[in-house]
Amino acid sequence: MIAPRHSGRLSLAKSATQIRVGIGGWTYEPWRDNFYPKGLAQSKELEYASRQLTAIEINGTYYGTQKPESFAKWRDETPDDFVFSMKANRFATNRRVLAEAGDSVDKFIDSGISELGRKLGPIVWQFMPTKQFDPEDFEAFLNLLPKDVDGIKLRHVMDVRHETFMTEAYLKLARKYKVGTVFTDSDEYPSFADITGDFVYARLMRTESKLKTGIGPKALEQWAGIGQQWREGKDPSDLPHVSDKPAGEKARDVFMFFISGAKERAPAAAMALIKQLG
Repeated sequence: MIAPRHSGRLSLAKSATQIRVGIGGWTYEPWRDNFYPKGLAQSKELEYASRQLTAIEINGTYYGTQKPESFAKWRDETPDDFVFSMKANRFATNRRVLAEAGDSVDKFIDSGISELGRKLGPIVWQFMPTKQFDPEDFEAFLNLLPKDVDGIKLRHVMDVRHETFMTEAYLKLARKYKVGTVFTDSDEYPSFADITGDFVYARLMRTESKLKTGIGPKALEQWAGIGQQWREGKDPSDLPHVSDKPAGEKARDVFMFFISGAKERAPAAAMALIKQLG
């Protein structure tokens, strides 16, 4: 039997803007010891996870093309107010000249992602850590990204991983095209929280194995507060920024994912944050 969804979701779902909290993927063997109920069939893992969390980032789409039938199946296995974000295929971003990615971008967008319907969340365009910021080429890439597919508005977010993106020029370009920028809470990648789109996308990568919930009470309180500030249109000043000019205040959807770190603790951390927010 699948447990009911967490009550923290209900209060968030009533508002025009929402804070969604989740994990990357739903298939991970260690979770069968500390997240999924003992004996739960693997075919039921998404159904279970989607009732404990409010979003999941699909990673498999980064490595290979998925079938429309798979997107439709995932749509049907999850609650009405659940959302999937997903990584775009790596063939679109892992290239020397981004301006030449048109065919790869189109192939990904037309692969059946629209089967998710209103459950389709932000599309994450992840770049290699060695990919440097080239303003002209990057703008050519942004021009390739469609605004919608099959009548569904698309939300794009850039996961840039080289320090050359930490410039006013990048922020200006991202805001021009109204794309989000991933805030990565990690020492391994550039970490800057400047808001460039009409939503916020955070990847939190500091969970610890020794903590049952992955992060401690103080950190949970801090991230809940930051999430609420983002949702209210504020720009938390205690996070690292490139620019000293805050983004304009506007209520925003917020996506917060516990990724990497002590991955086995990611579901516990996500559920704890949902509870803190609730």
